[in-house]
Amino acid sequence: MATVCGFVERIKYRNEENGYTVLSLTDEGEEYTLVGNFHYISEGEMVEATGPMTEHPVYGEQMTVETYEIKAPEDTAAMERYLGSGAVKGIGAALAARIVRRFKADTFRIMEEEPERLSEVKGISEKMAMAISEQVEEKKEMRQAMMFLQEYGISMSLAVKIYQEYGPRLYTVIKENPYQLADDIAGVGFKMADEIAKRVGIFTDSDFRIKSGVLYTLLQATGNGHTYLPETDLLSQASELLRVETESIEKHLMDMQIDKRLVIRESEGVRVVYASQYYYMEMGVARMLHDLNIRGREPEEKIRKKLLQIQKEESIELDEKQVQAVVEAVNSGLLIITGGPGTGKTTTINTIIRYFESEEMEILLAAPTGRAAKRMTEATGYEARTIHRLLEISGMPGDERSIGMHFERNEENPLDADAVIIDETSMVDIHLMQSLLKAVNPGTRLILVGDVNQLPSVGPGNVLKDVIEAGCFNVVMLTRIFRQASQSDIVVNAHKINAGESVPLGKKSNDFLFIKRDDPNMIINAMITLVQKKLPGYVGADPYDIQIMTPMRKGALGVERLNTILQEYLNPPDKSKLEKESGGVTFRVGDKVMQIKNNYNIEWEVRNKYGIPVDKGTGIYNGDIGIIREINLFAELVTVEFDEGRMVEYSFKQMEELELAYAITIHKSQGSEYPAVVIPIFSGPKMLMTRNLIYTAVTRARACVCLVGVPEVFQAMVDNEMEQRRYSGLRERICEIYDTVPQD
Repeated sequence: MATVCGFVERIKYRNEENGYTVLSLTDEGEEYTLVGNFHYISEGEMVEATGPMTEHPVYGEQMTVETYEIKAPEDTAAMERYLGSGAVKGIGAALAARIVRRFKADTFRIMEEEPERLSEVKGISEKMAMAISEQVEEKKEMRQAMMFLQEYGISMSLAVKIYQEYGPRLYTVIKENPYQLADDIAGVGFKMADEIAKRVGIFTDSDFRIKSGVLYTLLQATGNGHTYLPETDLLSQASELLRVETESIEKHLMDMQIDKRLVIRESEGVRVVYASQYYYMEMGVARMLHDLNIRGREPEEKIRKKLLQIQKEESIELDEKQVQAVVEAVNSGLLIITGGPGTGKTTTINTIIRYFESEEMEILLAAPTGRAAKRMTEATGYEARTIHRLLEISGMPGDERSIGMHFERNEENPLDADAVIIDETSMVDIHLMQSLLKAVNPGTRLILVGDVNQLPSVGPGNVLKDVIEAGCFNVVMLTRIFRQASQSDIVVNAHKINAGESVPLGKKSNDFLFIKRDDPNMIINAMITLVQKKLPGYVGADPYDIQIMTPMRKGALGVERLNTILQEYLNPPDKSKLEKESGGVTFRVGDKVMQIKNNYNIEWEVRNKYGIPVDKGTGIYNGDIGIIREINLFAELVTVEFDEGRMVEYSFKQMEELELAYAITIHKSQGSEYPAVVIPIFSGPKMLMTRNLIYTAVTRARACVCLVGVPEVFQAMVDNEMEQRRYSGLRERICEIYDTVPQD
């Protein structure tokens, strides 16, 4: 650890957003390069900094600053140097020399206490004197605020956000109600505010603390898919978090409802509590669905006649349910089409598209993920986009909550289309559905397609299921397995799994295989053989396109352990392959990786064979899979190639957005399709080993499913109907608008 003290000669680089700065500093004639988060630091200022000295491969020796302090200039030479550096607007080197020559060591006291006297210096008017004084005072205030906040363990970058939000009021906020930070400032949660409150000396049973803890508990619940919690659950969870009795919490709920921070309702005879934004989000979605649900007046006979002509031209044959879906699509403002694999959802969508095209209607297609949109494009021959792209996402860097997103398409700038078709709707959460509906005008047809038996969305809500169960909209459920699909054991067995029926695992099959192994290491060895040797030739695919999917992240057959082992076999260390360690994981050139959070602003480009960009865009989304093509240790960049040749450069700091993807969780596979999938089947927590989880996994395979493990565990999963209960009230909100009773 080293310490340097000197003048800031030059700011070489500064990121205004987070304060990351590279600067050169002179200490007794020696020049040093310092890197770190410096906010409101100017050239000419005197800084004492501490941190380790490191050797950068390009820029040489530099200090990574851990702590620093800005020191007031102590002698006249230092004062002149600081004022002449440009740190104070309007003062150059010559004027700085005149000011210091006039006031000598008293210069800074004069600026702070008797600023009008600056006009005694030639070239400074009274107005200018006051402007200079204000700048000096503002910088002093900022520094005092930074020092005050750091006493409470607040990082410099967060301290700047707090100062920008509150200004001089921050002292009152910190000392009286630091929990306000969690409401007002992105990046501050309850736990951080609670830590600050503890240092300030705020009592455990403080009203502010309890109210903030209640909201935090509800926000945490959204991470598990809930939009509300039963009051008893909320009280017990908040009590555990806050370490106070439930009675102390209960008495605040009514006040929070009066303050419009909570909404308390009754559902099925039980009191339930919403964070108010989620209640109004559900209300808004229900209202917009109602407004879209307009009946058309086209005679059914005319539609069916035209449909027969399309079937003849396209050489397709629809069953009665599919015909009904097309008729409803023509005559409904809102239609939901649901069904399992092989029931003709794609054929139905294609026929609807052909019908709308014949009417010269403008059609837009979208899906929740890039992979699902790509599949939709391939299946329909019509361009499909992610819902985020369809709505023209506007950058909100670092904000993962859909609640903070901004879409250019909304009620004021709706989608320009006669019909919007959304596939894989089971993946759409309440946030995204609200944003989509805002951009669809009544009169535009909205068709939602999905398999209601798939896993629900990762985000809060249970949108597709709630919309269907409300019983207020046109729903066409496709159930017939078509002849071609019925020859596939993947399709047949998926329907058996969904119905809870026994699957014959010993049967000879071309596309549904079960390999018995009863030890985790033997299961892993079998999976490696399948991915490396057996399946690529069998399904005509690259080993990297064959996906291992597992129910768990942790454990002997969890994602983390599997990826470490699989990497050694599928992409072993090689002198020709550069590596970079990040977050305890070694990434090397050739690794299969997945983006694990939405990044709406990251840039990508598609290059031709000469390396020249031919297409550009922004946005890589949670679940997108790619290959590391290059690691540049000097520029500190990792280049990843995603679908359709999209090349993305990640700085080493951004590598936390990536993880190895030789194995992924079944949840992460939603909306994707692979030539072959390999699934380890071994005992695990009952709440994870469920029917809809194995159903989702099996239906991700296009040509072959390989299950490796214990047959009894597989059957136990098929028998396990337990779905983690999702507290979602959209169904009730819809029924309230229609004044009906929800269907069971």
